[in-house]
Amino acid sequence: MKFETIKKVILAAIMLPFVFMLIEGVVVIRTSLTQYWNLEKDRQFADVLARGGSIAATEILSEIGATRRYLAHPSSRTAIEMQRSRATLDDERLAFHASLPSRDALDEGLVDELSALSLAYSRIVAARSAVDQGRYAGSDPGAIYWYAALKQLAVVDALSPLINDPVLLEKSNQLMGIMLTYYGERLITGIGTRYLDRGPSARFPVELFVQGKVMIGEGMDHMVFHSATSIERDIVGYLGRSSQVKANAITDAILAGSRPTRAIRDVWATAQNERMSFLQQKMIEAARDIHDTGENFSTRSHLHLTRILALCAGLLILATLVMVLAARGLRLIDRLTQDREALVAELRNAAQTDLLTGLYNRRGFEVAASALLTQAEHGSRWISVVLFDLDHFKKINDVNGHDAGDAVLRHVAGIARENFRSFDLLVRHGGEEFLALLPDSTPDDAAIVAERVRLAIEMAEIPLPSGELLKVTASFGCAGRANDGASRNFEDLVKRADLALYAAKASGRNCVVSGPVVPAPPQEERRKTASGGGFDSRL
Repeated sequence: MKFETIKKVILAAIMLPFVFMLIEGVVVIRTSLTQYWNLEKDRQFADVLARGGSIAATEILSEIGATRRYLAHPSSRTAIEMQRSRATLDDERLAFHASLPSRDALDEGLVDELSALSLAYSRIVAARSAVDQGRYAGSDPGAIYWYAALKQLAVVDALSPLINDPVLLEKSNQLMGIMLTYYGERLITGIGTRYLDRGPSARFPVELFVQGKVMIGEGMDHMVFHSATSIERDIVGYLGRSSQVKANAITDAILAGSRPTRAIRDVWATAQNERMSFLQQKMIEAARDIHDTGENFSTRSHLHLTRILALCAGLLILATLVMVLAARGLRLIDRLTQDREALVAELRNAAQTDLLTGLYNRRGFEVAASALLTQAEHGSRWISVVLFDLDHFKKINDVNGHDAGDAVLRHVAGIARENFRSFDLLVRHGGEEFLALLPDSTPDDAAIVAERVRLAIEMAEIPLPSGELLKVTASFGCAGRANDGASRNFEDLVKRADLALYAAKASGRNCVVSGPVVPAPPQEERRKTASGGGFDSRL
């Protein structure tokens, strides 16, 4: 059997099991991710459910009560209480809508319920304005709030079927049942109390009373048929107490048209208030239980996903090790070829880079500058050069040593890289002298950049190997000319920058001097320079 055939057989024997393991790992990971996102979505739905139920069972009813107290006894105290209840309801509404999933995750029926809920809240806003203007004197806006509460409960009820996990779904239905029961009790208690307080001539609101009874029945059905937890058993046990059974009998008597005595009414009101407090506490417990269950499932999902990823990583590492060991001889030539190419690349990079500063050396600068200007000859109309060196650098070496001088050069090179533009080319021109090529820059533009670099060098505190901090300055010379694609000779441009640098030194150092603009050569000179010109010999 030929060597190439053996190589293919071995590679196939290694790769086929690996591919199957990889496919299986991808399937497992995808399944785990799906479960994870479903649990996260369920937790979000559960939180929305709890918040919406709280609005329906607490905030709306609180505003109804505060509004009625204001209408019955207008004063600054009742007005402040009413405004506070309005603000609370508005804040909870905003939080509820902010916690809703995106519309892509909602079905059409829930979207319709949300639209109806928004309309109901707009009626509350109109009712508030009418109350503030005194148009509700002698009447009651309660029907508007009741309608909004019913729509809020309808939205909450429509959210439950969107939960995927059966445990969370059961607890969500339990919470819905408690809220329906609680809301029905609140409705019966409020309607019954106002009816009994108004005297024998008051009209009995049969429809609202029956509506409360129906809501209590629906809530109990939710708990009995959809839940079998300790909370549900606590509620059933509590409602079976003698005081609560007696209160239910009084409620039925009121519904039948009987008007109980004052003592019986007090017993009934006390039992109803105790029942509502109990149901409210259980509603809080159920909401907390839903939140904790969602967090627990989410944590377990994260752990499960982590284990799956670790298993897949282990399988991948194992398969890679087997493949490496089995194919080591087959890949030896490829590895040698890669090592050779890497070595050549490193040598090429070292030949073009100054080892001390990491900037281009002259050879690398020539290659990069030629490529840059060739690409930019149709779009870059100017070319400028900035030549700068450190002031009194020999003194730094003499006083602090050459190690300190090297540290200064490295730090200044870093400052230059940070403050020149990203597309400018930097080169260590020699010793403490640096050169920058600025395409598409006039001498004035180059002087602005050079001034920024000069200030950065002047402000820097350079740490020396001895631990001391040293401050240095630099002098800059700038020159520029119109960029001409036919000319690649920078000798004159660099000489002008050098003269400008000399002028900066003569002017006291630590400054920027810009030389005169070099005009574009005429057509005849362009042809000459194109045929015989080149880079400055100093580059």
